Amino acid sequence: MNKTGFIGASLLLALAALASSLFVVDQRQFGVVYQFGQIQRVINEPGLYGKIPLIQTVAYIDKRLLTLDSQDLQPLLTKEKQRIVIDWYARWRITDPQAYVRNFGSTSEGAGAQQLNRVVRNAFQEEINRRNVRELLSSRRDEMMADVKKEVLGAVRGSKPWGIDVTDVRITRIDYAESITSDVYRRMEAERERVAKELRATGAAEGEQIRAEADRQREVILADAYREAQKIKGEGDSAANAAYAEAFGKDPQFAQFWRSLDAWRASVGQQGDVLVIDPAASDFFKGMQAGPAARP
Repeated sequence: MNKTGFIGASLLLALAALASSLFVVDQRQFGVVYQFGQIQRVINEPGLYGKIPLIQTVAYIDKRLLTLDSQDLQPLLTKEKQRIVIDWYARWRITDPQAYVRNFGSTSEGAGAQQLNRVVRNAFQEEINRRNVRELLSSRRDEMMADVKKEVLGAVRGSKPWGIDVTDVRITRIDYAESITSDVYRRMEAERERVAKELRATGAAEGEQIRAEADRQREVILADAYREAQKIKGEGDSAANAAYAEAFGKDPQFAQFWRSLDAWRASVGQQGDVLVIDPAASDFFKGMQAGPAARP
């Protein structure tokens, strides 16, 4: 190998050694430096760092706020033994990489999330067992979530800390288990139908009462109107009779003639009436034939 090749190879080896001895820690991560399987140091600040090539290795752990969604849809029992299903989420982050790796044996977030899921679900089961469905749907749900968070923090910060922190625990949905949902819907439907029938029956009874009252008022109004009409008619007849009496008293012959007209009007006033009369034998026709001067 000539001198130029030797120098080039040396430079490449030097660059490779330099590259393997440097590493970058992102601002979103922790850098964990291992030596022979043991943690030598944890780097919290972002930047360029060095390590011993071939002896030390670097692993990275996410330091951002993580979200853990509920993964188990098994029903939980309330205080009154109702089977319900809840959806929840927890916000958490890794705060102590050494404690985290010591507890879970891994730098993966999945190991901590799996264990945290079990703790959160058990805390929810314990709190739900103390409450009924009404309390879970009321403002006391916030109180329950605060109690769950307190229990979870007690577990992760206990005598053997997990190296994580839980910032929030929330319920997103509460529902009956599928096995009893259909029964609940049927009971709700039956109750609504019962209320509807009761309202229809009440409306029909009130309608009959209103119609009966209207009919009664109609009969009263018609009776009052008939009585008033008869009263007015009687007063009119009385006034007419008084006028007739006064007129007839002044001229008795005219009165007799007028009564004859009324009699004839009543006799031949109907359609289809047929009368056979001898005009010569009728005083009325004689008066008509003789004119006013011969009127009896």
